[in-house]
Amino acid sequence: MDRWLSRATRGRVVALGMAPGLLLTTVGRRSGQPRQSPLQFVADDGAFVVVGSNWGGEKAPAWVHNLSAQPHATATVGGRDIPVEAREAYGDDRERLWQAFVDQWPGYRRYRETAQNRTIRIFRLIPR
Repeated sequence: MDRWLSRATRGRVVALGMAPGLLLTTVGRRSGQPRQSPLQFVADDGAFVVVGSNWGGEKAPAWVHNLSAQPHATATVGGRDIPVEAREAYGDDRERLWQAFVDQWPGYRRYRETAQNRTIRIFRLIPR
């Protein structure tokens, strides 16, 4: 439902309106085809910050691998397509951003517990 709603509204409504959202378009690392993913985000110093939680699953979502292979992507926010470059957050910055997600949507706390065997990656999407 989220994916359909996000596409139909061009990123104006994501995650059923529960938190700020965007529609991330990456290039498939194997297919070379555009791939879209509705994601929640936290705004931070002009960037859109997204988390590869995959609902706390054992594997990272495909968009994480796509961004790692090709960091140039498009974030559709409020109906506007914004070219972005992804940069992964590390260290204290990563922890600060993680806490911002937990503050916005407390369910993220549980994702870290259920994804014990992997590090949940956090990306800053910087407008180009």
